[in-house]
Amino acid sequence: MKLFSSLYEKVMTWSKHPHAERYLAGLSFSESSFFPIPPDIMLAPMALAKTDKAFRFALITTVASVLGGIFGYAIGLWFIDLIQPLVGSGGRWEEKFILTQEWFSEWGFWAIFIAGFSPIPYKVFTISAGAIGMLFIPFVLASLIGRGARFFLVASLMKWGGQEMELKLRKYVDIIGWLVVIVGVIAYIIYKL
Repeated sequence: MKLFSSLYEKVMTWSKHPHAERYLAGLSFSESSFFPIPPDIMLAPMALAKTDKAFRFALITTVASVLGGIFGYAIGLWFIDLIQPLVGSGGRWEEKFILTQEWFSEWGFWAIFIAGFSPIPYKVFTISAGAIGMLFIPFVLASLIGRGARFFLVASLMKWGGQEMELKLRKYVDIIGWLVVIVGVIAYIIYKL
C-alpha cells in the first residue's frame, strides 16, 4: 500500500512552498508550548529539498523552538492552575509531568538539555520548568543548546545525505513508514504491559 509515498510527496511539496520557513517557525514555536507535532517532520524534508539552506532551517527551528519554550515556561509559571486538569491527578500528561519533575530534581539544568532528545514532548519540560520556578537564564541556555544540537543534527544528516538520500528515501519510504508503524505498535503494547 503506497500510503507513505503520497504523504512523502506532499511533505516535499510543502517544504518547497514560498512560506515554508514561516510554517516551520510557527510549528517549532507551537510544539515547544502546546502543539503535539515535532518540527523535525518539516525540518528534515526542507533540509533535504534545499541542502544549501539546511543550517538556515535548523537555526530558524532552534530560535522559534526556544521562543516557544519561553512561552511554555510562562504557562507553567503563571497559568499552571489552568492546565492542572492535564497534568494533575488522572490528567493526560500526569505521568510525563511527574517524570519530568523527577528529572529536574535529579539533573536540573541538564534535564532541559536532555529534553531536546527525549521521547517526552518538549512542552512538558518547558511547562514544568516554569511550574517549579527553574531559573530563567539557565532554562534558556539549556534550551538553546539542547534544541540546537537536535535540529542541527537533523539538518546535518539531511545535508550530508543530500540528493542520494532523497532518492533512496523516495524509493523505500513505504517500507520504512510501515516498519515505523509496526515498531510503534509493538512499543506501545510492551509499554502497556
